[in-house]
Amino acid sequence: MIMKKKDVIIACDFPSWVITKEFLELFRDKKPFVKIGMELFYSEGPQAVREIKDRGHRVFLDLKLHDIPNTVEKAMRRLSALGIDMCNVHAAGTTEMMRAAMRGLTAEGGARPLLIAVTQLTSTDENKLHSELLIDKSMNETVLHYAKNAASAGLDGVVCSPLEAAGVKELCGKGFLTVTPGIRFEENSSDDQKRVATPARSRETGTDFIVMGRPIIEAADPVRAYERAVRDFLGED
Repeated sequence: MIMKKKDVIIACDFPSWVITKEFLELFRDKKPFVKIGMELFYSEGPQAVREIKDRGHRVFLDLKLHDIPNTVEKAMRRLSALGIDMCNVHAAGTTEMMRAAMRGLTAEGGARPLLIAVTQLTSTDENKLHSELLIDKSMNETVLHYAKNAASAGLDGVVCSPLEAAGVKELCGKGFLTVTPGIRFEENSSDDQKRVATPARSRETGTDFIVMGRPIIEAADPVRAYERAVRDFLGED
């Protein structure tokens, strides 16, 4: 399957495969790129990934691995075998851990999913960065430093907010991917997200992938909400 250079990823934040299956069936012949997070994966395990891949969807497995390098390398070897298209680690795990993740993810022939690193969660604001995480640099400086570390470790890109995407591209190059959660339509609540933007605004930042969960999965018409996001972000129906 050819990976689009830019796309809208739907966060399938559901507690079971049954609910996820019902949601995906709404899309009929469409095969949106989907994200599987901790809730679904911990509930249903690897079989949920296999089921979704068998239906023709690309899968971003969002488990945010963060452990000692040896553990992460072995875990990535197992995840790579699932045929996923993208997965992630926490950049805070250091470049050594990120390099180990890359080794574990890469098959003997060199094939592997995209590997990206989480810089700072979009639920973290400047105040929490300083008062709780004890990081004295600004949010922007921190995200850019983590992105530079990820690039030096050979990763494909980072997860960051739309507010930092342009800066990451400038520092690490246009080919270095940015995946941006915290995307909301103008009328949506920010919920627990702090650093947010609309799909249209995200398009202006040059980001590669936007991740949308609640604004799509909780919409009265999820398919129409998804199509709106695609139209706003990619300029296509």
